[in-house]
Amino acid sequence: MTGDRIEILPVSILETERRLTREFQDISSRFGIGLGWHYLIDLCWAVRQLVPSPGMRVIDAGAGTGIIQWWLAEQGVDVLSVDRLSRHDLPMCFRQQYRILGWRKEDLAPLPRSGTVGFSPLRSFFQKVATSFRKWRWKQEIPPDKGTVFIYNQEISSMPDIIDNSVDAVVSISALEHNPADRLRACVAELMRVLKPGGKLVATLSASKDQDWFHEPSKGWCYTEATLRDIFELSPDCSSKYDRYDELFEALLGCSELRDNLADFYFHSPNNGMPWGIWDPKYQPVGVVKIKRYE
Repeated sequence: MTGDRIEILPVSILETERRLTREFQDISSRFGIGLGWHYLIDLCWAVRQLVPSPGMRVIDAGAGTGIIQWWLAEQGVDVLSVDRLSRHDLPMCFRQQYRILGWRKEDLAPLPRSGTVGFSPLRSFFQKVATSFRKWRWKQEIPPDKGTVFIYNQEISSMPDIIDNSVDAVVSISALEHNPADRLRACVAELMRVLKPGGKLVATLSASKDQDWFHEPSKGWCYTEATLRDIFELSPDCSSKYDRYDELFEALLGCSELRDNLADFYFHSPNNGMPWGIWDPKYQPVGVVKIKRYE
């Protein structure tokens, strides 16, 4: 797809992109990553906008340990995984299946090394064998056509280690809405700075019909069409589905697939997007595509 756009995301994408939903669910199950209640919609939509291909360089903005960076790496994409929260001690389950490096030395702890000094030469020998086997096993589990994930623990609004016009695309899955409007504007400006001309910024956020408001349980802002058009500097005539807000919200409320498959973490706390696991959506996911123009 081409051109700037803003779109309330329809639940129908779960059916039309069934193959993709299964791939994302597989990664979720493999690593025990609980999916946000609307993330399958976000992920499918974002991938369709990106059209990833081997060799691309993509920033995952607000990545955490989320799914899209691992899915992109499996497509041969090199991912710069940016998040304000540190992943210095990234769990070994990820590092066994993907090539993962720190963007800077301090961004990622070195792989653990077994000591070679034991109580006896025999113990030292077995330690060396075990270390060699682990290294061999990791190499076997990481196909050569997978992309590399670079961990960069940094605020999205200031990424001084990334040069201008250096990445092919930017993706952000339900992360930017945790910034108020003034800070969101700075994040978008910085992401556009590092994006190559012709490249896409693809982001999913939370939508509001009438006015911007803060959803306290999930600590996220819900933004109107007008605010998002302003912050992302979208053209007035780019496509939008905000005129179908009520219709799409009714479909979301009645979506049994999302309602009946809430992640376990929702049921243990009021501080999330679906407090105590009670199906009662207060907002809708919205997607934005911004193309960086050639000067």
